[in-house]
Amino acid sequence: MFFLGIDIAKLNHVASLVSDNGNIVFSNFMFKNTLEGFLSLIDKVKSIPKDDIVIALEFTGHYSDNFVNFFFNKKFNVTLVNPANVANFRKSYGRDSKNDRIDSINIAKMLLSREYSLVTQSDIEYLSLKKLNRIRDSLVKQKSKCKILLSRNLDSIFPELHLLPSGIHSKAVYALLKKYPSSEEIAALGIDVLTNILKTNSRGHFCEKTACIIKSQAKSSVGFEDISLSFHISQLISSIELLEEQIRNTEKQINAIIEKLKPVILSIPGISNVACACILGEIGNISRFRSPSKLLAFAGLDPKVRQSGQFRALSCRMSKRGSKYLRYSLIYTAWNAVRNNEVFSNYYALKRSQGKNHYKALGHVAHKLVRVIYRLMKDNIPFDAEQLI
Repeated sequence: MFFLGIDIAKLNHVASLVSDNGNIVFSNFMFKNTLEGFLSLIDKVKSIPKDDIVIALEFTGHYSDNFVNFFFNKKFNVTLVNPANVANFRKSYGRDSKNDRIDSINIAKMLLSREYSLVTQSDIEYLSLKKLNRIRDSLVKQKSKCKILLSRNLDSIFPELHLLPSGIHSKAVYALLKKYPSSEEIAALGIDVLTNILKTNSRGHFCEKTACIIKSQAKSSVGFEDISLSFHISQLISSIELLEEQIRNTEKQINAIIEKLKPVILSIPGISNVACACILGEIGNISRFRSPSKLLAFAGLDPKVRQSGQFRALSCRMSKRGSKYLRYSLIYTAWNAVRNNEVFSNYYALKRSQGKNHYKALGHVAHKLVRVIYRLMKDNIPFDAEQLI
């Protein structure tokens, strides 16, 4: 068996080949991040059967994506390694220096003494889920920022609109403000026109009574007229509507992959498709984790222990070292599980009865959830509440 270590970069990559007895076959082979470069690497190892080569590279963001997809589709054995493990391996040999030439050899040699799992088609799907979830997260954050700016602008030109029982963030209010983004323009509208806009965009929920209230508030508003703010309000509403459509389309892509994978963790009570996608995308292949505690650490849910001599802290905070996306999804799903499953609900109640506040109790539920997820994914079995009792 031969191990081909790849040090990934943006424009150029470096490859080194090591045999299973530790001999370096070749090192520091540089090739470009292009089709020509990838083919030159294949030509470099063409004398060795594909099944006898394991290509290893660090799992470092998007730079590795095209390489993994290309060589996986070419039927090569590919494995992804944790950059932290490579760093520890390098230090274990007393070498703290880091460069592309040394790293490609270290990546290859590390596989001589460590277990590894090969990339599968499911892993490719997991990578897609990870990207889609982060795209969705970015869109949701952009939408939240737009809503905050919209609210801030309304504080200046029509603050009374915030008094609506339904709030300002509704389709009907957006339709009104998009066309008439100031209290002066709304006050000048005929009641029939105003009622029609609200009723049409609220499926009849808003009636003439609501229109009269808004018109009255607009006439007596303490807000001031500002063309720039009115323009910004229209632009923000257009942005929010576009972002909402993009979020829906992203979720359709997520749902399509989830439907294809049919993951066992979807059987956990309270877990949504979006949360499931995030958890699968961040975890990837469960065989990367030797135990539930490793998965806990990866999510940053493991305790940050403080100990010195005979002293040991009575309470510990989460380390929060790992994936923040995974950590948030696990805690969010844990709370949904508490509300939808008796076993999780009873466990949460037990922790509260022991004097723990809501967040600490929820952290314990998240720990339990991680152990459940690990078992389900490891054994490929559906959730069974009776086995948790």
